[in-house]
Amino acid sequence: MIVQSTFPVVLLIVGSLIGFGSVTYAQQSPPNVLFIMSDDLANLMGAYGDPLAKTPNLDQLAGRGLRFDRAYCAFPLCGPSRNAILTGLYPNSNGILRNGQIFRQTIPTHCSLPQAFRLSGYVTARVGKLYHYNVPNSIGTDGHDDPASWELEANPAGVDRLQEHPKIKSLVPNQFGGTLSWYASPADEDKHTDSLLVDDAVWMLERFAVKRDRPFFLSVGLFRPHTPYVAPDKYFKLFDQVAMPVVRGVEEDRQDIPAPALASGKKEQDAMSDDLRREVLQAYYASISFMDSQVGRVIQALDRLKLNDNTIIVFTSDHGYHTGQHGLWQKMSLFEESARVPLLIIAPGVTKPGSAAKTPISQVDIYPTLAELAGISKPSNLQGQSLVPILKDPSSTGRGWAITQVTRGNEKNGEFFGYTLRTSRYRYTEWDGGKRGRELYDHESDPLEKSNLAEKSELKPVVDELSLLLAKAVASTKPASGMTPALKPNLWAPTLTEIDE
Repeated sequence: MIVQSTFPVVLLIVGSLIGFGSVTYAQQSPPNVLFIMSDDLANLMGAYGDPLAKTPNLDQLAGRGLRFDRAYCAFPLCGPSRNAILTGLYPNSNGILRNGQIFRQTIPTHCSLPQAFRLSGYVTARVGKLYHYNVPNSIGTDGHDDPASWELEANPAGVDRLQEHPKIKSLVPNQFGGTLSWYASPADEDKHTDSLLVDDAVWMLERFAVKRDRPFFLSVGLFRPHTPYVAPDKYFKLFDQVAMPVVRGVEEDRQDIPAPALASGKKEQDAMSDDLRREVLQAYYASISFMDSQVGRVIQALDRLKLNDNTIIVFTSDHGYHTGQHGLWQKMSLFEESARVPLLIIAPGVTKPGSAAKTPISQVDIYPTLAELAGISKPSNLQGQSLVPILKDPSSTGRGWAITQVTRGNEKNGEFFGYTLRTSRYRYTEWDGGKRGRELYDHESDPLEKSNLAEKSELKPVVDELSLLLAKAVASTKPASGMTPALKPNLWAPTLTEIDE
């Protein structure tokens, strides 16, 4: 049974789906999965060493399991990244290279991550954004969701979507989702979308805790800190706007960077004053802290209901985020800030509390990892590696690299790709196969990626070696046919105008 509805309808049917009896699991029952995803979150958390972040709940969560210090998205844009995570396939193989698309348009018979759990007997439920949504305009709807993935769905909308648009400050009037925009809301915290969706998630956990004859896969998709950065005013007050850091030396930094690497920049962002940059950064940090509080509420409910001992917890974001580095804001670059993501995995009996892994890994690795941990069947064509050996021994290196891609140009003037390879030491990037520029950054001496070494003659052997490895990595992102699946009319997701990111 598939239910597409907002929460009030879910209330009417969930009792019949999961029951209200007192039967409990056998001692060796399959593990539950709690999959929490933030939106547009950089690694600005205390657990990742950020000195300004106030993220006590995420920091405590990191202390319960394994923190991946070098986790990377497949594509630094919401739709392609989320589809890569949920299909276990790179964008070149699932065909999703833009927002507003879903893999059922390209590979309709592929089994998604939550669908694999559903077919294995799990109750699969989604609250909020897991597949792509236009933010803020899709809040309260199913967005570009995949009905086959879920039995239960809830799509609450709060004051940030329904009432406060006229008050939101934006660099471009009346544009919010793809533009820097923010608002310190006077509304009570429990009136905001992310708080409402956590209410729904807690309600579902309470139902799952009553009758435990079926394990659950519950996805909680938080909208913050995605623009518009709307959060209760008290979270803004946690940060001194005047003390917010402003990136310096941007013009000097850009001198050795190829033009495509900077193409995600926007004129209105370049024109910001330092005071405005501080105001925007305060709002971003405030939204992160608000999101952190909601994560804490979910974990507290899991603990209160005594579900934590048999529940795998995953926390991540769809991609990283710039806050002024190289003069860039938001996403769609191949620098560390845009490609890198937070990733926490807590697997009872497998992960050691407070551990950290340094080896580069990709978000496409999440699907085979969860499938192995839960002992469920998975498609044979998944392209990620299982991270279970690293969960058991964080010093394991696994594949040893992660690849991220992005598009530049358009169909009219010619579209091309940029690919970046992250190893334990280097980031190596080629634009249009190197014809439009290359970049090499040594993270041992240059973690901020300010010195492009790609044209240094003494490093030519390193460039040549990484170029060969990148070519092999790019080939591994493609299907057996070598051809990216073509987009077909979408018979599953609603048609929504792509006006926000």
